[in-house]
Amino acid sequence: MTTPRIPKNTICLWFDKDALDAARFYAATFPDSEVRAVHPAPGDYPSGHKGDVLTVEFTVFGIPCLGLNGGPDFPHTEAFSFQVATDTQEETDRYWNAILDNGGRESACGWCKDRWGLNWQITPRPLTEAMIAGGAEAERAFAAMMQMRKIDIATIEAARRG
Repeated sequence: MTTPRIPKNTICLWFDKDALDAARFYAATFPDSEVRAVHPAPGDYPSGHKGDVLTVEFTVFGIPCLGLNGGPDFPHTEAFSFQVATDTQEETDRYWNAILDNGGRESACGWCKDRWGLNWQITPRPLTEAMIAGGAEAERAFAAMMQMRKIDIATIEAARRG
């Protein structure tokens, strides 16, 4: 039997008890995402029992992740988020709405939180390009963004033009 290749660097995301549900949602929502493996606990542990799902290997946009069902002690915070670069308003709307329609909630400036508490920045490339351009263009785009929840590309592009 061949041992599967373990990535050199993996993002470990701590969940209370529903890492598999989250991984399945991410795999169904984002391209180049999949649930790769589910591992049961080999014995009892503080937040679960032998045989419960302990870890889930998955990818989000090709990024290797490990979901750990470690219990409620360490909730997600805004200190970690996935930033998703989008090219169109339709793509921006699709990801934003998928997260909100699955029990998530919106925040400001392109940020939203999924139902598991993980934070997402749904960031259209025109906004990032405006920030990179700097100067008055960046100032106008930034001011427009500060008024938004979900980013509206047409408004950002109008602000960039002045």
